[in-house]
Amino acid sequence: MALLEKINDPKDLKKLSYSELYILAQEIREKIINTVAKTGGHLAPSLGVVELTLALHYYYNSPEDKIIWDVGHQSYAHKIITGRRDEFHTLRQYGGISGFPKRSESPHDIVDTGHTSTSISVALGMARARDFRGKSHAVVAVIGDGALTGGMAFEALNHAGHLGIDLTVILNDNEMSISPNVGALSKYLSRLRVDPTLHKVKDDLEFLLSKIPAIGSRVVRTIERLKDSLKYFVIPGILFEELGFTYLGPIDGHKIQDICETLRDAEQVKGPKLIHVVTTKGKGYPPAEKHPDTYHGTGPFEIKTGKLIKKDTPPTYTRVFSDTLIRLAKEDSRIVGITAAMPSGTGLDRFAEVFPDRFFDVGIAEQHAVTFSAGLALGGMKPVVAIYSTFLQRAYDQIFHDLCLQNLPVVLAIDRGGIVGADGETHQGLFDFSYLRSMPNMIIMAPANENELQHMLYTALKQSQPTAVRYPRGAGIGVLLDSDLKEIPIGKGRLLKEGEDLTILAIGNMVTPAFQAAERLKARGINAAVIDARFVKPLDEKLIIDWAKKAGHLIIVEEHVKSGGFGSAVLELLAEAELNVKVKQIAIPDTFVRHGDPDLLRKEYGLTMENIVETAIAMLDNALV
Repeated sequence: MALLEKINDPKDLKKLSYSELYILAQEIREKIINTVAKTGGHLAPSLGVVELTLALHYYYNSPEDKIIWDVGHQSYAHKIITGRRDEFHTLRQYGGISGFPKRSESPHDIVDTGHTSTSISVALGMARARDFRGKSHAVVAVIGDGALTGGMAFEALNHAGHLGIDLTVILNDNEMSISPNVGALSKYLSRLRVDPTLHKVKDDLEFLLSKIPAIGSRVVRTIERLKDSLKYFVIPGILFEELGFTYLGPIDGHKIQDICETLRDAEQVKGPKLIHVVTTKGKGYPPAEKHPDTYHGTGPFEIKTGKLIKKDTPPTYTRVFSDTLIRLAKEDSRIVGITAAMPSGTGLDRFAEVFPDRFFDVGIAEQHAVTFSAGLALGGMKPVVAIYSTFLQRAYDQIFHDLCLQNLPVVLAIDRGGIVGADGETHQGLFDFSYLRSMPNMIIMAPANENELQHMLYTALKQSQPTAVRYPRGAGIGVLLDSDLKEIPIGKGRLLKEGEDLTILAIGNMVTPAFQAAERLKARGINAAVIDARFVKPLDEKLIIDWAKKAGHLIIVEEHVKSGGFGSAVLELLAEAELNVKVKQIAIPDTFVRHGDPDLLRKEYGLTMENIVETAIAMLDNALV
């Protein structure tokens, strides 16, 4: 019987020897690889922390002790050994278990997560609550070196050092976030990794300095300055030490016994501790070790070769964005591309190959990315900031204060707008219209197809104010791309089909099903007009009002939450015009959308051609009653 079959709870690990834990680690890796090959998922991050996961659960007593995973995309081994082994095959599937920690799944999942750089803040809050309540359990935050590029992590480190309470931070250092890490911090951690002699020098120096006698105040001050100078020069982890943490490491994150012994040593120290653990992302699966960025978040693949299983599809929206930006940048040297640790996901990796000096990956720092782009714009450049919709939420204030308030010509290329599928609630891009629409000076566009996307990007770069172009994940609908780029008049929609019975007003990727619905309705004797709104802000007021009046019945369709979105903007317009029009909205209700296949999720929420048809028929039938 495989060891893994005996593990139903972390307490079962404590019955195993260290040698058995390594056998178990291999079995867990095989299960992760075999599952993710079918379901897709975050392969490389989870493979890299198998031994670390086992060590943490071997040493601590979860869920009494709190283990908090930053982002949570490395939590597959954690899920397998905390009672979800037999459900693991449903990973990220509709109705199955989440790819991220989820409190509703297990008491061992301490916090719902999916966005980065939050674990230390949560852990600090939980540690303080523990102390208030007179408890004594351990609180541990596991954060990657990529997540440590996010400013919120440093805010939490600074606060934790100030409070001085018992807290353990595990820095999982694999030199990667999604793409290779950037910045001074990454170089600092690299120095600690590659120079183990620093540790002996540290020990020898501390011993030497401890023997220097303190004779006279002037000598004392001189010696203290000498100590400070020397420790900054040679002591590993001084950055964390200065923030008030006791630094331990770096240690090999694939040696379970070493990790456990270090955890035991850390427990003897009062106050906040940081344990620097070095791991290999993708450990145990050669293709993932060789290409950890490719296998960070992957679709299904062939286990033997590592080849991704892809269907023949039209170019993705991301590819069309990338191609168009490169084309435009060849014609205008002022265009620069900025992203926050997502060059491959946003397509800017290809831009970087052509224009390495005009590409900036700022790390996991969306707030900085936006304000940095403001500075570029003030300096006469044309910044294009490519960030996923769900992550751009993290830069709300910077968009408001640094872009809109100053009315700067920065283009926000918002990838993954709408339902994205298997990553679930934390990643669905369903709130961007709402959080951008209320900001003065902001233009918001959403293309109906990949051809319209290239024209919108061209148009956005012509503007002298903040402009957002929001487009979905995945393949386009397969339309031909125009060879010549055209500037779209700001605030002008397109009438795709005339019809006197009702008007279907759609935005973004809902335009195609809206048009298909009108064709279906025509076969049933109902003539529906179809409008591609193109703009969420400013609206094409005349077009919308004219066609709402003509039919007296209006259906608004958007892949976005109903509250504050495109439909809300249209309703505000109709109310101001005092039109007596029957309106139905098809949008996401006031809820968080779970993980699952995007088509299944769209069906669940009525974002389909069939539901538009049914809504139109019911609407007209009710009008006849």
